[in-house]
Amino acid sequence: MAGRATPLFPLIRQISKRVTPVLLLTPLTANQLTLISLVLGCGAAWMLMQGTQVAVWQGAILLFGAYVLDNCDGEVARARGQASPFGAAFDDVADWLVNTLFFVGLGYGYADFTGERIWWWLGIAAGAGGTCNYFLAQWFKFRDRRAALEVDADDDIDEDADETSPTTLGGWLIFAFRELARADFCFLVLILAALDGLWLLLPAGAIGAQVYWMMSFVREARRYHV
Repeated sequence: MAGRATPLFPLIRQISKRVTPVLLLTPLTANQLTLISLVLGCGAAWMLMQGTQVAVWQGAILLFGAYVLDNCDGEVARARGQASPFGAAFDDVADWLVNTLFFVGLGYGYADFTGERIWWWLGIAAGAGGTCNYFLAQWFKFRDRRAALEVDADDDIDEDADETSPTTLGGWLIFAFRELARADFCFLVLILAALDGLWLLLPAGAIGAQVYWMMSFVREARRYHV
């Protein structure tokens, strides 16, 4: 009988699982990889602030590197037994900062390039929405951890393991787009940078981030109180 097929998404893991064996040959620790990922993400935001097409491309490439290492750090931590509460919290903070600074940097760069301040405010709105998402997620984790102590829930939940594979073409298209907008966001950035359409992420992020944290709050509140 054939073994279980490896999930296609997140696409970034198809790359990170090939990079991780190379990183395991180095003395770099999981937390050091998280730090490098954070530095690359901050560098991406800085390049996007320059507003030129070349800088946008450089920013997209740096963000891609940040995403690869963001996946590698967890794989290295598991392989070397370096997983820790601090490492998990550091990884969460790094993800939040990279995603927030990306939108702020993108908004600033397009505002500077076009001379229209609306892009700057859209970037701030997207970053603020992402910040709300981060702190809500931290609160939900704290709440669930406290509740788990009462029910002795010791299972380690893999958020990507419970995804149900779609069965229709439309379902696959929606699933693929959602993954590109989440774990594989760096691929979407590369595609839009190539099409000179990275600015499309600003209104989408400004609106989508607010909708996401609002819906997340409502969904989690209902789940907790039912």
